[in-house]
Amino acid sequence: MTSEITTMNGPAVAGSTTRMGFGLLMDMPWGGGSLGRRGVGFVESDDGGDITARVRAFAGRHGADFAYAAFAYQPRSRAVPRAADYVRAYDRFFEALPGGLGRAFHQTEFNMGSPERYDRRPAADFTNELAARYGFRWVVEDLGIWNLRGCPLPYPLPPPLTEPGLELSTRNAAETAGLLELPLHVEFPGFTEGGSFVLGGLDAFAYFRRLADDADVLVTLDVGHLLSYQWLRGRTGRHMMDDIEALPLERCRELHLSGCQIVGGKFRDLHHGVLLDEQLELTAYLLPRCPNLLGVTYEDPMFRDDGRMVEKSRRNYGRLKELVGAWADGT
Repeated sequence: MTSEITTMNGPAVAGSTTRMGFGLLMDMPWGGGSLGRRGVGFVESDDGGDITARVRAFAGRHGADFAYAAFAYQPRSRAVPRAADYVRAYDRFFEALPGGLGRAFHQTEFNMGSPERYDRRPAADFTNELAARYGFRWVVEDLGIWNLRGCPLPYPLPPPLTEPGLELSTRNAAETAGLLELPLHVEFPGFTEGGSFVLGGLDAFAYFRRLADDADVLVTLDVGHLLSYQWLRGRTGRHMMDDIEALPLERCRELHLSGCQIVGGKFRDLHHGVLLDEQLELTAYLLPRCPNLLGVTYEDPMFRDDGRMVEKSRRNYGRLKELVGAWADGT
């Protein structure tokens, strides 16, 4: 058990503080043949949509590894999203997994880091309807700029690290939380060098704490995103834990880990399924320092047609599962 915190928007997570343990998050684009080598996502069908055979194989082989599962929203079309257009495929995603797993949702439409005016109500209404159907424990989205003037970006940019940027992002996060009927987790943004760029000079850890406190929201900490920022500042090796306590650790409900790689001394958030040793080290450091943590989520596994994880990912996947299992058991 952990201590409970209550925000101005309601109980932190459904009135429960029980550790959920090890979770799964999958990016699930729509696309049939355009899904490419991964073969992961949703496909069109005559009766409303389905998951790919590869996803079904993975769920059958590894679904029992997890205590909860989520997927990241990807638009089916350019139309305003309606739950009725998505639920047949979403039903099949959850039906492929073992019964009784907790459920959550990763949005990509709130655009909370944007300095532009943006109407978040359609995305919030869509999310609330899905939450009522599936019993999502929370919805999470990176604090980033996901689109500009209606055009989606290939990788969400961090919000402007300036005082006006912080004021706008804080207002956006508070507005989003107020529109939702389930807890919002605001995720620390990524700083992948070469995949995004940074505007402004405020310290991102202190920025994120001020936002979480002033907007009164819960947070998710993506371990790769934290390391990407540390690498950008030259904090590697024994210095990668520097200033971690500046983050709003008491508001953290979830950790994310996705495949990352260091290329030419630069940190790359590649989502290729292979975890770095440094990610496990930082996770072990964070677990006892996040008193209200509910779960640790493995994001975007890479697997073959038979559902078996690619060989390079297996070692650290097993280490993470063991680490989280001991934490969930309180050992």
